[in-house]
Order: sequence, then structure tokens, then C-alpha cells
Amino acid sequence: MASPAQATQDHGEAAQERLPVETLEELERKVLWLSSQIIHHANHERRKDDDLKVGGHQASSASLATIMTALYFRVLNPQDRVAVKPHASPVFHAIQYLFGHQTLEKLEGFRAFGGAQSYPSRTKDSDDVDFSTGSVGLGVAMTSFASLVQDYIRAKGWGRERPEGRMVALVGDAELDEGNIYEALLEGWKHDLRNCWWIIDYNRQSLDAVISDRLYPKLENVFTNMGWQVVTIKHGARQRAAFARPGGEALRQWIDDCPNSLYSALTFQGGAGWRQQLRADLSGHPETLKLVDSYDDDALADLMTNLGGHCLETLLEAFEGVRDDRPIAFICYTVKGKGLPFAGHKDNHAGLMTPKQMAALKASMGLADGEEWSRFAGLSRPEDEMERLVSSVPFVREGTRRLKAPAVPVGELPVPEAKGAMSTQEGFGKILAEIARSDAPLGDHIVTTSPDVTVSTNLGPWVNRRGLFSMKEKEDVFHARKLMSAQLWDAGPKGQHIELGIAENNLFILLAALGLSHELFGTRVLPVGTLYDPFIQRGLDALNYACYQDARFILAATPSGITLAPEGGAHQSVGTPLIGMAQDGLAAFEPSYVDELAAILQWAFEYIQREPRAPRGDEWVHERDGGSVYLRLSTRTIDQPVRALGDETKEDIIQGGYWVRPPAEGARLAIAYTGAVAPEAAAAMGDVLHSFPGAGLLAVTSADRLAAGWKAAQTARQHGHDRQAHVERLLAPLARDAGLVTVLDGHPATLSWLGSVHGHRVQALGVEHFGQTGSIAELYAHYRIDADAIVEACIEGARRGTRR
Repeated sequence: MASPAQATQDHGEAAQERLPVETLEELERKVLWLSSQIIHHANHERRKDDDLKVGGHQASSASLATIMTALYFRVLNPQDRVAVKPHASPVFHAIQYLFGHQTLEKLEGFRAFGGAQSYPSRTKDSDDVDFSTGSVGLGVAMTSFASLVQDYIRAKGWGRERPEGRMVALVGDAELDEGNIYEALLEGWKHDLRNCWWIIDYNRQSLDAVISDRLYPKLENVFTNMGWQVVTIKHGARQRAAFARPGGEALRQWIDDCPNSLYSALTFQGGAGWRQQLRADLSGHPETLKLVDSYDDDALADLMTNLGGHCLETLLEAFEGVRDDRPIAFICYTVKGKGLPFAGHKDNHAGLMTPKQMAALKASMGLADGEEWSRFAGLSRPEDEMERLVSSVPFVREGTRRLKAPAVPVGELPVPEAKGAMSTQEGFGKILAEIARSDAPLGDHIVTTSPDVTVSTNLGPWVNRRGLFSMKEKEDVFHARKLMSAQLWDAGPKGQHIELGIAENNLFILLAALGLSHELFGTRVLPVGTLYDPFIQRGLDALNYACYQDARFILAATPSGITLAPEGGAHQSVGTPLIGMAQDGLAAFEPSYVDELAAILQWAFEYIQREPRAPRGDEWVHERDGGSVYLRLSTRTIDQPVRALGDETKEDIIQGGYWVRPPAEGARLAIAYTGAVAPEAAAAMGDVLHSFPGAGLLAVTSADRLAAGWKAAQTARQHGHDRQAHVERLLAPLARDAGLVTVLDGHPATLSWLGSVHGHRVQALGVEHFGQTGSIAELYAHYRIDADAIVEACIEGARRGTRR
């Protein structure tokens, strides 16, 4: 099998089979036109029902048109994966259109309902998107973690029938302000990152400003310090030819020394502006002025903007000259808006060409009226020949690049023996430890990861049996020296735990990469990530990014709530149950007992492997498509029930809730609880039964799935279907005027909506403020989620019912 370095070498030997520069230059012009036309049509030609500006970033697309032409039409191979700069989405769609992988209808519907997306999306776009981008910086980091996943898979001996791919990010220079990129750089250094290219569109402009002149040396130092090779692509072939002429060295020095803001302004002013400035600044260099005067205004403007990022010859020399798998940062000097009338202007980020300017651009492209959307009109070769050439490009020669992998059988998960008290976090660790002891396929395909909280989230036993992952064998020195330690931290290619530093963004982006391995690399792994529950919020953007791509993983967040009593407010979580309910693509659970957790985990390992398919009328979205799973676990040890869960109860647990004590028909009271407060809810139930003998005790294992099922049933009924949600069936026995008391260690809104299902009165107990230190009993009493508070809420609810 060929490594990327070998593939590049083979590429050089067979260069005649790849498109020549002359053809690429024509395609570059076509890509520039189509990307501009996509945006123009959306803003000026398509009928709109409102006055909102559609937008689309013509200038940001133009600065990457040359680079993306070089990559997609010549440099990339089918196994390479690309994260496109979000604001260059129209260029990506234009290239896919030329390949025949995007439709005219989608292009005409750019940023409209059902059309090509504003930013490349794996789940919303129909063309061949490798990584969704949009929240800047995250797609960039994703490529480094995808490379790590590729190494992980190949280290296990899987997927070796395919050559290694390069993970390529197209990065805006302003995008490098995002902090998560530097967290990813450091993690990549720790894991000996390979086969990763970051191609920086160094146009020296951001949305609001011109980039500081001091940025470049800082960037170079950062990448070099992290073990990356830095390749600067600054001057195009025409500039280098001019530098070789008499007086050229002074011109080179002037260009290299010119401030970014001045360079941008002169680019917008054009040839006359360049000439005036050069004459003033180089008056002591007569040979250089003679060189400058040998160009007319148009040619001078073309020369001064012939930066490396806009020169196909220069780009190909750099890209095709790579001979190893070291990570590389290509810093490509470009002009924002290159080839368009507002090139270089500091306000061009959201700028749109006028119809008159577009007409002039169309004429310069050799396009007649009616040929605006033609794939190959205006090019020198006949359309059938261009069709043949484009379809033979290596990147698309093998057809679809989204791979598949069979599901891993799950089987029956072990349930830890119920002996006294146990926490759900401890139970989670015991279940994984039992899987680790097994030789079933499930255990071999699980990969765990954690941001430096492996031991404190109970992954230690799993790691002791399955080992840390590293491309190189690393001995646990403490173990080798027979020093006492509960952790065996041997590392090597066979390991199944990827240890991360304290950076939650990295955790979620790695989970995204692992959770797409079946489609990116043709091998399915089952990712399980752990972190402290409150720090979900630190990585929430990256979690949303992972779910938006439909990456599949299990997230165990523990410990949670104020139940982590002595740790104080900084380590206690309040709003995370609401995050679990609101996050699309994520099914959230909060079990109270370990047997519930075992049932949920068994379902979860199957759920994250479901393939998207067309919906049936009796399904709601989670059940149809699968997704990721979030487990909110606790460190509080509570007495475990001695019971054998039947299939019906297990199904109720998965659907979101079951009656621990079923209510009598027409009961006037029910207590609904979630998670660690189960003992308080049970104690309160015992106290109120004398007043409410038919009262029920409801365990809500997933407020998320109860609410989603209810919403789905409502929607189905609006469309004329007879549907009843699980929560509707659960609450049906209660009297219409019954009271509900809900309680959890989290925000009360998580369960307060239950009263809306059948119109019951609700007393919602929970935590609304930052926690503080103390014992569990003290904090439960202070925040009114203890047994006494639950009883008082039951009594108050009864009084309110009497007054009605």
C-alpha cells in the first residue's frame, strides 16, 4: 500500500495523466465565475419572500479559488479528506458541480430551503462533504483528530487495503484567532501527528479589519515549535521572474516590507495606485523604476497581485513536492477578492458585486447570455472533452468517497451485582470493565477517551485491561519498577484508550472524528468519552459541531449536579439536563440505578450504529436515524434495588420513564424524580402515602426522550395520525386535577413541562443557582430538593387543588 509520500512520488512520475496547468487555469476561472454567480443569483436574481440579505462571501471565495482548483483537480487522491474554509463554501459547491456531484437546482437554491448550504455540511448538503464546517476553527482541528483516528484504525490492522489519506484543512488566516486550534496543535504534538495539511489562506483580512503585520512570524514559530513543517508560498511565478530582472531584488524587498493594510489598499486602487506608490518609495532605485515602467497599469496590477496562493504553478510545485508524512502548514499569500472589482478593499468580506459588475465579469469569462450556469462554456476545449478530463481526476475517479462499515454486534451487557450501595459512575466503570474482560467483538471496537479525568470518571479498570493507545510502545515506569499504583499505564498500538489533556473542545472534536470513522475510513469504532458534567459547557460549541455532523458516540458526564457537594459551584452543574434536552442529535439519559444504566448502555451501543434511512409514519426522528448518547451520572452511592428488569420495563427505561410505584386509577398525586435524588423521592412518597394512598412514584430516566416523544406525537396528530406518546400513557391514570411534584439535581425546568401533558398542576423542584460547598444533606436542604421539601411541595399542591 502507498503512503502519502509514496503516492506523491508516484504522482510525479505519472504527471502526464493529471490535468496540465493550462487546463487548470481555465478551470480556475470557471470556479471563480460559478462561485460568484451562485452568490449573485441568491441575492439579486432569485425571488425572495422577505427583505433579508442572503449574503455569501464572494471575496472570501475568490481568495481560495486557485488553491482549491489545484487541490481538487490535480493534487488530492480519493482517500484524502478536506475541511473547507466555511466562507469558501460556494467554491466547494462550484467544484462539485463541475464534477457532476452537485445539481443546478441546489446551486440556484444556495442558502435557500433545500438548497446548497451556506457552509459545507455532511448532513444537509447532497455533494461530497468530508467535514462540516461553519463554526470557525472546529473544522480545522477536526483534520488533526481525523488523522489520529486513521492511525488508530491502521494500528489495529483494519482498513489497510486502502492507502493512507491526508487530512487537509483550508484555513482562513483570521480563523487562526480561534483558541481551539492551538489546543488541537498541542494535542497533535503529543500524539505524533502525521498526514495532516493545513493550507492557510493568508489574505491578511478578517471580517472587520486587516490582519496585523506581526502575525506571520508568530504563526511560523507556533507551527515549528509543534513539530510541523512550514512551507511559505508567497510569490507567484510572474513575480519571481520579475525579481530575476535588473532592479528586481529591490522590488522583492519592497513587497516583503509593505504593510498589509497598504498592500490591501493598493490592490483595490489598481495599477495607477501601485505605480504612484512604487515611484515614491523606490525613487532611489532607478533600475527598479525602469522595471516597473515596463508594465502598463493592468499588467502592473496583475504582477503585484501575483502572490503564491494565486499561482497554480507555484502551488503545484509546493503541494507535489511533499515527500513525507510530517504535518505541514502551507502559508499561502493571497488577495481577498482576487479577480473581483472589490479585491483588497477592507470592507469586502460581506460585499456583493452589483449586476453591472457581474455582467462585466461574465463578459471577461467569454460567457454569452444564457450560459451563466453552463459547466464548461467559455473554455477552450469542447464540452465533451472537458467532461472526460474532469471525470478522470484522481480525487473522483473511484466514485463516491463516503464509505460504509457493518454494525458491531452488542449482545447482552453485564449488570454488576447489586450489593448494597453503588453510584451510577461506579456502575459505568464496572460495566466497561466486564466488557474489557470479554473477547466479544464489542470490546475490541470500543475506544475510550477523556481529558485527563480517566481515573476520576472510573475508566481506570477499562484502561488497565485494554491499555493506552500510542503509535509507539511506552512502558509504564512505575509498573516496571514495581512501585505501588492502581493504574497500569502501558501504551502502544494495541491500546484502546486515547488520553487527552485538559481541553474539552479536543474531547468533542476527537469524538466527532471517531464517530465518523465508518464513513471516513470504512471501519467502525464505538467511541466512549468521559468528562466532568459541568465542563460540557466549556466544549459546547464542539459538542454541537460533532452532533451536526451526525457523528456517533457515547458521552458519560460525571459527576453531576450539587451532589458533588464539597467541590463547590465551580464543579457542580445545574443547566446540563436542559442542554441534553435541547441538543439535536443527542439522546440524554440520567439513570438513578445501575441496572437502568446497563439497559441504557446496551441500547446506546446499538443506537449509535443505526444507519440513517427514510422515515416511517410511526417513527420520530431519534428512533429513525440514531445518534449520539449523553449519560449524566453521579458519584452518590445509593442502595441498589435487588430486581430483574423485564423487557417491558427496559423498554420504558429507554423511552424515558417507568412507574416505580404505579398510581391507582384516578390518583390525586404523583412524584416524578430523575437521577441521584431517588432516595429522597422514595422517602417522601412513604411520608405522603397516608394522605394520598393511591399516589404514584415515577422514575424519569430521560426527560429528553419523554419530551421528544410527546412533541412527535403532537405533530403526528396535527397531520391526522392517531399517536400517543409514552409520557401520555404514563400519566393517563392520574386524575385530571392531580398534582405532580417533580424533582432532580438540576434545573427544575427539565421536568416542569410534565404538567402540560394532561393539564396537571406541577410543583417543580430543582436547582436554579450556582452551588456551594457542603454535605449532600446540607445542600439538598438548602436548595429544597430533599425529602422534606418534596413532602411540603405535595402538601402545597394539595392545598392549591382544594382552592381551585
